[in-house]
Amino acid sequence: MINIKEKEKCCGCSACDNICPKNCITMHPDNEGFLYPNVNMNECVECSLCEQVCPILNNEIEKPFSQKAYLIQNKDPKVLSESTSGGAFSALAEYILKENGVVYGAAFNSSFEVVHQGIQNPDELCKFRNSKYVQSRIEKTFLEAKVHLDAGRKVLYSGTPCQIEGLKRFLRKDYTNLITVDVVCHAVPSPLIWEKYKQFRTSENMNLLEEVAFRDKEYYGYEYSQMTIKLRNGRKLHFGVESDPYLRAFFSDLSDRPSCYNCQFKKRYRVCDITIWDCFDVFKFSKSLDNNKGVTRALVHTEKGNKLLQAISEKCVVVEVDPDFAVKGVRELVKSVQLNPRRKQFFEDANRMSNKEFFEFYFPSTLRVKAEYLIRISCIKLGIYQTIKRLAKKVLKRN
Repeated sequence: MINIKEKEKCCGCSACDNICPKNCITMHPDNEGFLYPNVNMNECVECSLCEQVCPILNNEIEKPFSQKAYLIQNKDPKVLSESTSGGAFSALAEYILKENGVVYGAAFNSSFEVVHQGIQNPDELCKFRNSKYVQSRIEKTFLEAKVHLDAGRKVLYSGTPCQIEGLKRFLRKDYTNLITVDVVCHAVPSPLIWEKYKQFRTSENMNLLEEVAFRDKEYYGYEYSQMTIKLRNGRKLHFGVESDPYLRAFFSDLSDRPSCYNCQFKKRYRVCDITIWDCFDVFKFSKSLDNNKGVTRALVHTEKGNKLLQAISEKCVVVEVDPDFAVKGVRELVKSVQLNPRRKQFFEDANRMSNKEFFEFYFPSTLRVKAEYLIRISCIKLGIYQTIKRLAKKVLKRN
């Protein structure tokens, strides 16, 4: 049976929960807010299915194979503006839904918790747009997807690399009617920290929260998307990556799941059909797509994935690029994040401090933070932001 003794060896994919024939496995949050399997020993029949489907215990060995790579930008201005990058997933999902299929992805529920959901109506596609910088709860969506697959319906399932490998292990066979899409994942942040942040931004009144966008392109475009929070009292809050405490926690690797610091799913050659991620350096590939509206980079691993990419060419600008060049220098594709030495204390303080005290202690709005924000905005307004960023990257590489 599944028995988690070392937390870094569980990615929380919920494959074990979905496969258990006795429903004796439930996913429980620990004191950091991350889900781990809990086995009811009175019900367990020791069938070992949970161990057989665990993607960490049965990690896929990476084997090189032929790939294709593309840059994608959705032609629909509304979809593109609502999407984190180029709106590729919306186009893929729309095609599957028109084929009477079902699409699964991470979305907010009514409490603004991030959970995996299945949709069958194109009007619900907006749920999946924009990044969700929180580990999503898979719940029973692996089982739901299998029901649709066995009924012969097409299923598009998206998630982090560990979630997709968990799904593939759970299914235990290939389905021609299944398309899997994973995202190049920095790491998965804690739902506990997200909960504290929501309370912090709403002054402990969660009923005020109306809308959240982790990567809002409305104000400064793709090159400097912001955290935007809309409240029911009419207020709209905007924060940059350098000044928002939740984003600062995420990108300083304080709030990540233990398994993320030695991720077994960081690799170029993957079990999914398509891998998608940002293309901030689009200028290296295409001048016409370098328009500050967002571009998705896609690495295609299967012929099934390639056919789907071709099918959306009417809805999107799709430019084929060299796959070796597409992945060059993309550290997050193949490298785990580094453990922040303050992480242990960070979570201890998260459990004992008030929300306001916690975020203001770890991420104070100092003069340096305010100055960096003003410099960024000034550079954007002067039209030199991207130029400065590119020069800074070159300098840092030399050093």
